Amino acid sequence: MKKAIFFLLFCGFASLAQATELAQMIQTYQADRGALSRLYTNSLSEEYFERMERLNQEYLQTLQSFNYDSFSEDGKIDYVLFRNYLETQLAELALERKAFDEVKSVLAFSEPLHDFVVARRRAKEPDSKSLAASWNDVAKQIDKQKEAISATPKYNSWQKADLAASTVESLHQTVKEAYDFYLDYDPEFTWWMPEPWKNLDASLNSYASALREHYTNSVKDDGSGIIGKPIGREALLNQLAFEMIAYSPEELIAEAERQFEWCEKEMLKASAELGYRDDWKAALEMVKETYLPAGAWPEEVARLGEEAIGIMEENDWITVPELAKETWRTRMISAARQRVSPFFLGGEVIQISYPTSEMTHEEKMMSMRGNNPHFSRATVQHELIPGHHLQQFMNQRYMTHRRLFRTPFWTEGWALYWEFVLWDRDFPRDAKDKVGMLFWRMHRCARIIFSLNYHLGKMTPQECIDLLVDRVGHEYANAEAEVRRSFEGSYGPLYQIAYMIGALEFYALRAEMVDSGKMQEKAFHDLIMQQNTMPVEILRAKVTGQPLDKNHKASWRFLD
Repeated sequence: MKKAIFFLLFCGFASLAQATELAQMIQTYQADRGALSRLYTNSLSEEYFERMERLNQEYLQTLQSFNYDSFSEDGKIDYVLFRNYLETQLAELALERKAFDEVKSVLAFSEPLHDFVVARRRAKEPDSKSLAASWNDVAKQIDKQKEAISATPKYNSWQKADLAASTVESLHQTVKEAYDFYLDYDPEFTWWMPEPWKNLDASLNSYASALREHYTNSVKDDGSGIIGKPIGREALLNQLAFEMIAYSPEELIAEAERQFEWCEKEMLKASAELGYRDDWKAALEMVKETYLPAGAWPEEVARLGEEAIGIMEENDWITVPELAKETWRTRMISAARQRVSPFFLGGEVIQISYPTSEMTHEEKMMSMRGNNPHFSRATVQHELIPGHHLQQFMNQRYMTHRRLFRTPFWTEGWALYWEFVLWDRDFPRDAKDKVGMLFWRMHRCARIIFSLNYHLGKMTPQECIDLLVDRVGHEYANAEAEVRRSFEGSYGPLYQIAYMIGALEFYALRAEMVDSGKMQEKAFHDLIMQQNTMPVEILRAKVTGQPLDKNHKASWRFLD
């Protein structure tokens, strides 16, 4: 009986997760790209750019040869998603190659080294005596190039100087891997090559260091110690188009300011409830002092997670699979990691920031105050259920080929959307909860303002930190960590705006479908969770049933 029930459940689940006409092609592309990336490991080389451009062009040409009108609704969605993805990859490769072309002259010495790396891939036995002489000559050539640097024009920015140095370092890394492959396994190589390698290694390191400092007096560090790479307005516009966001950076900043103004008005109401009248920052300081003792905090975080699940199920707002409820767990974040992640990180594992023994007293207090129960009540569900854990759980089971199209506007937007919905449903129990939720909402507004202005060249990292402290009320160390995470981490330039903008997309789609009475709330949420990650504008076509043109571009004015 149990086997029969499991089989029926599995069949039903499989039918919901059924692949579309393009699923196999998309999965094959991911495998092909992965295989090539593992072979062509130097991403700052002509070889890499040529091969990756050819891969994406071939897939795009094949995709465009298909009869779009013959596809199912989901097949058409996959077509538009895959076409947009491939076009994005080609555009980004073109920009990266253009930047590489501007500095590749620093590799004038590289041909013998590249040939060695290519031969190593198939374990070709080297002529070690000749190779030693070649590397000796290459090291001398590198030293001459380094000596000539002072006579060449300086790069017009530290970013270009850094790219030139990184280009040399990337080649250096691949040569070292090939050198280590032969060393000790090939007796002749082991006898001839250590001394030439020692000289080559030193020359490459010295040359890269000299290149990194060869730039004009552009500001690299504004005093904050945070060094990012602003991409400029043109690149922002390109990335917004690829993310299907039909707004300019300036329009998004203006929207963030409008949202911030709403938050401040609501914060004043909460402040008045707490007896602080119009001094909402004093109310914020009072709420920060509600922190729990260090040992007691992790268990409270778990309780908050269970509370959020209970609210979802009691109101029947979304389907929560039993296994999703069973499999989430907790972990503490190290002191070093808290330098860039001073709050929660989430998914199947909710990672908790709180003081550790090696922190200073000031750092401990800022960590505890910034992770108080009223700040955290809204963000625990953001990380777990119905937020990131439920997203990841469903993404591993439904339309799995679409994980290629991951976008923070879907991932972070969905999690923040629930904070919007819960606010509307009177989730805050009292004014302290309201202050906590509004603090985070203001923070998401500020992320748009400071990250876009930074990439537009209008704000420095220190000014971004000051904005979070002065306008949002962050602890200084937490504000610094947030800005460091934004500009020095692995996040893309649009990641920080994706929280609020993605949430507003979902909120607009909810108004269009649920508030209008066209869909039941649970059906709306469940359908979104079964589609996997994609730009919300494309998801809208599925939810509304509107047909997609095969050449669809960003057009949805969801803020209007």
